[in-house]
Amino acid sequence: MNFSDSEIVASVLSDIDYCSTKNADEADIVFVNTCSIREHAEQRVRNRLRELKLLKKQKPLLLIGLLGCMAERLKTKLLDEEKCIDIVAGPDAYRNLPDLIRTAIEGKKAINVFLSPEETYADISPLRYENNGISAFISIMRGCENFCSYCVVPYTRGKERSRNAETIINEATELYKNGFREITLLGQNVNSFKCQENGLFFDFPALIEKVALINSSLRIRFATSHPKDMSDELLKVIAKYPNICKSIHLPLQSGSNNILELMNRKYSRDWYMNRIESIRKYIPECAVSTDIISGFCSETEIDHKDTLSLMEWAGFDHAYMFKYSERPDTLASKKYKDDVPEEVKSRRLQEIIDLQHSLSHKSNKKDVGKVFEVLVENESRRSKDFLSGRNSQNKVIIFPRKDFIPGDYVNIKVSRCTSATLFGEIV
Repeated sequence: MNFSDSEIVASVLSDIDYCSTKNADEADIVFVNTCSIREHAEQRVRNRLRELKLLKKQKPLLLIGLLGCMAERLKTKLLDEEKCIDIVAGPDAYRNLPDLIRTAIEGKKAINVFLSPEETYADISPLRYENNGISAFISIMRGCENFCSYCVVPYTRGKERSRNAETIINEATELYKNGFREITLLGQNVNSFKCQENGLFFDFPALIEKVALINSSLRIRFATSHPKDMSDELLKVIAKYPNICKSIHLPLQSGSNNILELMNRKYSRDWYMNRIESIRKYIPECAVSTDIISGFCSETEIDHKDTLSLMEWAGFDHAYMFKYSERPDTLASKKYKDDVPEEVKSRRLQEIIDLQHSLSHKSNKKDVGKVFEVLVENESRRSKDFLSGRNSQNKVIIFPRKDFIPGDYVNIKVSRCTSATLFGEIV
């Protein structure tokens, strides 16, 4: 979401004749787009601001702006503590950036962290300023109303609201005409998308079907889904269209019913397992990835083992795994004690990582000998003689360059693998 927001910001600023640069030394304004989901992310931002403070000493006219969730959450506190900041803009204030910049140029601190119940930026065409020209993100909705007890997103991004479906379809169509061959539909919870327009109702299955029909050579991905909203109807649509990628990210967070209830996840272990069974039923070739939080409040060894057992049962292809990080002003911070010792969190997280490493390797070994259609994306990082791309299951495959270029589709037979990557030959 932050990357998509940065493209919206770039578009807003291009309208007032600013252009982007990768070199902060060349910049007149440096914006830091932030996330508040984990404490580590906020600490990285603080470190980056210290670096920019030194740069500002060399360039006194340099403006420094803070964008996104951290800007909204900490507001004036940041202006007081980080003296180098000139502009603070929350995730719904990007249209106001030209006015905020003018205020900052006049030597005044500029701040707008107002959360809008309607803002979707539907009419702003994102500036794809830093991508491979092949893959693009489309934000289809903003905000969240799930109120998981550990999460700040409902407080920093506001009420859930969906874009007009027609604007999404038009944006995807334009991207395809401009040479993009893969789009990812983004939202805090994409499968709760709903839109009423011109007497027609669009839910997420209806929307993704419309986007898939733009062209069969346009790949469609989406992130992120909430297990409580993962319907059989959506799975049937994914199964129906070859260009809707057979990869679903379905955050688990914990395999323990007790912890899931404390997290306010709104589903049980059995519900989650039922959704995995439905994915396997309708889309047997589908890859499933997930999120896991280790060491949530009051988590016991039994709770931890419940997570490990569900991971093993599901056989996840990939996972994002983290230690619990208490975020201020969330329900968990107000209601529960962060009582799992740090060393226990770390040990449990390592066990989760070790298990997932094994599961990922096992999944990849099953692909050896299979042929996949791969969308060429970039050169391999290790050698210009090889290219890199992903299959429908979102797995990276490395293969000989030959005459292919980014944007081409090529059939690759997998010859070997690691836990993270597949390697193959052109067939």
